[in-house]
Amino acid sequence: MIENTHFLTEDESLDVDAALLTSPEKFLTRLTISSQRLLTLISRDTGIPIEDLGHKQIIEWFEKDSKIRREQGIDAAVLKW
Repeated sequence: MIENTHFLTEDESLDVDAALLTSPEKFLTRLTISSQRLLTLISRDTGIPIEDLGHKQIIEWFEKDSKIRREQGIDAAVLKW
């Protein structure tokens, strides 16, 4: 797995803050940037092109990462929560 993964950099967050958007729009923008990074990582891990990822592959990837977190600890998982 990838260590020290950041799904939104400080510079990106500052750019979103500076954008002429409402608070809900800024939240969605941050979520979208982060989601793009996560989907790219899932695509690479599964070997499935990002445009071909379906909800089942995404769920399976989350289940796998969750299992790693439970069995090996949070530091072994991609998502640190």
